[in-house]
Amino acid sequence: MLFTQEREGAGNTDNLEQRIAELGPWFHNLRLHGVQTAPRHFLGDYPEVKYASFRTVLPEDMRGMSVLDIGCNAGFYSLEMKRRGADRVLGIDADEHYLRQARFAAEVSGINVEFRHMAVWDVAKLRETFDLVIFMGVLYHLRHPLLALDLIHEHVSRDLFLFQSMQRGSKDIAEIEEDYDITAPAPFDEPGYPKLHFIEQRYSKDPTNWWIPNRACTEAMLRSAGFAIEARPEHEVYLCRWQPVPVPADGPHCVYPAKDV
Repeated sequence: MLFTQEREGAGNTDNLEQRIAELGPWFHNLRLHGVQTAPRHFLGDYPEVKYASFRTVLPEDMRGMSVLDIGCNAGFYSLEMKRRGADRVLGIDADEHYLRQARFAAEVSGINVEFRHMAVWDVAKLRETFDLVIFMGVLYHLRHPLLALDLIHEHVSRDLFLFQSMQRGSKDIAEIEEDYDITAPAPFDEPGYPKLHFIEQRYSKDPTNWWIPNRACTEAMLRSAGFAIEARPEHEVYLCRWQPVPVPADGPHCVYPAKDV
């Protein structure tokens, strides 16, 4: 049976610390009744330190809103959105280890959040859309990152989109023409041209790091998938709003409908 501080008393932390240790290792440093889940995190007090840099761009009062947290990990953002009053919060992740942590954290905190074992590729199965979709720290772990953005736009997003990706390379953004003739010079080698760096083996000892965009690429991918950038409160974080996917004047780039992917 999971420990709940409300049931067993605020002063009893022995069982809580034991359960946190049993569910480790933790990537999210949560505070569960004063006990931290990852106090020696290599990124510091993560993700609280990240959240502090952009929390003000999100609605303070989220009553009446629904939230989908894709790649929820141990549920830090899911729990925070529920604390802001969101009516419905659903966190999904492909890793059962993280989901066990998230469910435990929600129960200990007395917060009603639903967590499901699901990958981003399966979001169409939810058959619902959300006022806010959170997609933090997932893109660069995917072999097919633009497909993931397309699926989110097509199937689950209807308004706000909170996005974060690790970025490497130049922070410049080059001025890009709408089209270039195949025989004409194009600015592919400029630092500010959109670039998605492919990781064949590992980056930072992590074999799940597949693609790392520069800033120009991040913003171009978001626009291409139909997300209008409204705020960039932190160098890797974007608050976007859903809009129809832009279609070139001469027609779409491909003819594959989302339902057939």
